[in-house]
Amino acid sequence: MKTISSRQNPLIKEINLLANNPAERRKQFKTVLDGVHLVEAALAHGVVLENVFVSEHGLRSVEIANLVDRLENQMSCILVTDNVFNAISPTDHPTGILAVISWHNPAFVLPTQSCVVLETVQDSGNLGTILRTAAAAGIQHILLSDGCAQAWSPRVLRAAMGAHFSLNIYEKVDLLSVLPAYQGQLLATGLTQAKSLYSLNLNQSTAWLFGSEGQGLSEQVMRLAKQQVIIPMSTGVESLNVAAAVAVCLFEQRRQQMRNA
Repeated sequence: MKTISSRQNPLIKEINLLANNPAERRKQFKTVLDGVHLVEAALAHGVVLENVFVSEHGLRSVEIANLVDRLENQMSCILVTDNVFNAISPTDHPTGILAVISWHNPAFVLPTQSCVVLETVQDSGNLGTILRTAAAAGIQHILLSDGCAQAWSPRVLRAAMGAHFSLNIYEKVDLLSVLPAYQGQLLATGLTQAKSLYSLNLNQSTAWLFGSEGQGLSEQVMRLAKQQVIIPMSTGVESLNVAAAVAVCLFEQRRQQMRNA
């Protein structure tokens, strides 16, 4: 196994750029998987790993060592000294293994099935959690407006725990242009003439509209909604954050669909 001990190595410079520079990720259509679970998930979905970097400390993990043994039959992994690996890690707590993959933004096709539509959701953790929740609830299509966190950033990938590989994720979508043509119902969480989530018929294609953590949906996108929806809560408590609200809505829809299956 090749060993790298210098931060000036071209491969180290490249992965450092991909891990920390959104513009470089978009330019190359490449990103970094951080952690053995993500690497395993990628392999399970047939994703090609272009490079795999393992730290000295990481190689002492049985789980990582076994994965490296399997990969050595297909490609050469690269051992990186701990100080260099820690410097390029996209998180404060290095996982011991990083992999470079290519990604693409698929050609946009307006879904006919239920989907999640996010406007300027900027928190990477929230976005990753929403992607994971959507995949778990059987949603396949995610529409992201301009201003959302980059879907294929290492932090979003880490929070989504492999959900990316089961989803069609459309970034930088002009929501005002495409949503009027959606054939199902458009629902948005809000307070104006809102109906309880639990009073709605969700056994039909639904585009769920959710806005940013601080401001919510813009007025223009909110006006596209057929109905505003409220999640009944106990009095005297703060509203749910966007990731929690998405989970409640999607799994109420799934509950109704399973009941009527």
